[in-house]
Amino acid sequence: MFMSPITSPATVGCLALVALSGAAGAFQMIRLRRSRHTVFDGGILLSLGLLIAAAMPLLPWDEMVEMALDQTVAVLRFLEVAFVVLTL
Repeated sequence: MFMSPITSPATVGCLALVALSGAAGAFQMIRLRRSRHTVFDGGILLSLGLLIAAAMPLLPWDEMVEMALDQTVAVLRFLEVAFVVLTL
């Protein structure tokens, strides 16, 4: 059975993790604005960077690369046909 890389369990888990961390980051930003701090806290950027670095190995890279390659080949064939039709 073919499963799209977007709906694979690892990708769904990564998206859930990113959504939860985004909500936590938004909560931290709201808290900073209420306390009248004008300086952006570097800890938020550090935690987001670490989250992205931790989620990267969970993604199904081979399936995504295969799909992107198939789409690239399809676009090149379409452009080739369009070029032939327009130059007739």
